[in-house]
Amino acid sequence: MPKTDRPLREGFTTGTAATAAALAALSLLMKGYAPPTVPAPLPPIKGERPRAWLDVPVALCAHGPAPELAGQAQPVGLPCAHARVRKDGGDDPDATTGALITASVFLRKDAAQPGIRLEGGPGVGRVTLPGLPVAVGEPTINPSPQAQLRFGLENALKSRPGAAPRALTVILSVPGGEELARHTLNPRLGIVGGISILGTQGTVRPYSHAAWRATVAQGLSVARATGCRCLCLSTGRRSEVLLMRRYPELPPQAFIQAADFACFALSAAGELAPDRLVWGCFFGKLAKLAQGLAYTHAREAPLDMEALAALCAGAGAACAPAIARCVTAAHALELLLDDPAGPAALAAVGAKAQATAQRFAGRPVRIHLFHTDGRELLAL
Repeated sequence: MPKTDRPLREGFTTGTAATAAALAALSLLMKGYAPPTVPAPLPPIKGERPRAWLDVPVALCAHGPAPELAGQAQPVGLPCAHARVRKDGGDDPDATTGALITASVFLRKDAAQPGIRLEGGPGVGRVTLPGLPVAVGEPTINPSPQAQLRFGLENALKSRPGAAPRALTVILSVPGGEELARHTLNPRLGIVGGISILGTQGTVRPYSHAAWRATVAQGLSVARATGCRCLCLSTGRRSEVLLMRRYPELPPQAFIQAADFACFALSAAGELAPDRLVWGCFFGKLAKLAQGLAYTHAREAPLDMEALAALCAGAGAACAPAIARCVTAAHALELLLDDPAGPAALAAVGAKAQATAQRFAGRPVRIHLFHTDGRELLAL
């Protein structure tokens, strides 16, 4: 991301977008006008009160159900309105940023069955594998967004002085959601047909560590629930693809991208007591693991070239003094690949990284080192 002197801008989750859309549609039904913005509650604390309210712009609000619901079973003959909110990821955009999260709200006068029925429409994924916080067969509207949406709508209904009890059916949909989902982890997690309605906090903090850790934990949960006894952790998509080629017999759910969270991912994976635990990476991440770093991001965890050089010198690498002067791990690796003692040096770095990984995991870890050209340089 380009450097900037301004503070990074927070965005909001698909859960907040869905809540705001539902509130806008309900406003049109109850008050007769479409608001340009709505105050949306962030997920409530212990189900009692929201931690804050966020003003969310509304992209569209109109009478009747959303056009994408045509042909889908829906309540008939009830007052209905729909609204769309464009999901805004702030300065941490993802595949869902810009998606139009849509809520179609049907107003029922149903004293026998009051409350809010929440359903998933086109573009909202549906769960097909166990291990997620939503049951198999249900739309992927996670518990926090469900609580957020219910709180907001119930609060709005209570604000109608002297009004008779009403009940709502809310159908969430996302135009183009099925295509967007192909650029997320949903297919890997067994979520089909669209994106997920997510967000434990309601807002998106740029490059949030908590969000990454939650992604890792969710991947591990699905792997466990689907019976994966070998867990393959990687530091990114490229190294993951190479691990998949190395272990073609394993299902996609066995592969989890740990990003820079080495200690967290290995510890969490180790707690699942798999039969095998695998770590795949490129040389820079391997060298940082050899340093004992729990978090390996380039900006916050620089590579100690002098320590790397000393490790390589101990294995007899003549290029060790030059490695100490290297700026990048890629340059150091190329020097080692041209050095007769390079294989021994790589093995020394790998062994030290393996010791760190096993300390984090509390169990044996198999290490695979790849070159960016796809070669496997080391397997321990």
